[in-house]
Amino acid sequence: METVTGGCQCGRIRYEVAIENDEAYLCHCRMCQRATGGFAASFKSVKRAKVRWLGDEPDWYDSSPIARRPFCAICGTPLGFAFLEGSDNMDLTLGSFDDPGRYRPVHHFGAESMHEAWLDTSGLKRIRTDEYQVLVDKWVQATGKMPE
Repeated sequence: METVTGGCQCGRIRYEVAIENDEAYLCHCRMCQRATGGFAASFKSVKRAKVRWLGDEPDWYDSSPIARRPFCAICGTPLGFAFLEGSDNMDLTLGSFDDPGRYRPVHHFGAESMHEAWLDTSGLKRIRTDEYQVLVDKWVQATGKMPE
């Protein structure tokens, strides 16, 4: 077991969780697409009992009669998914982890709603944020530097 941390964009909601491995998955179901605004949600399944909310508790949205989703009502960051009952697990969004790059996808879920064109994007042109001068200028003007 290793303890890792994460939280929302504005920092109001923070958590720590003990994880057993770096396995994650993509959920393509329509509810996750709507909840995240993406073609899929990337999740790390964890034991509910191993999640400790630091400071403020997350806000919760009852997204269906069987599940609810933690989020931050201030900045809007989606933080996960949890069944209302019948599971010792819950999912945390990969983007909410402080170090999301460590996780690797091991399966797809909700395959009936997959958008295949978005799965293999390896052939697309890649543009770094620091190569887009308009964005760089706006950040430097607003804060004096590019964000990390």
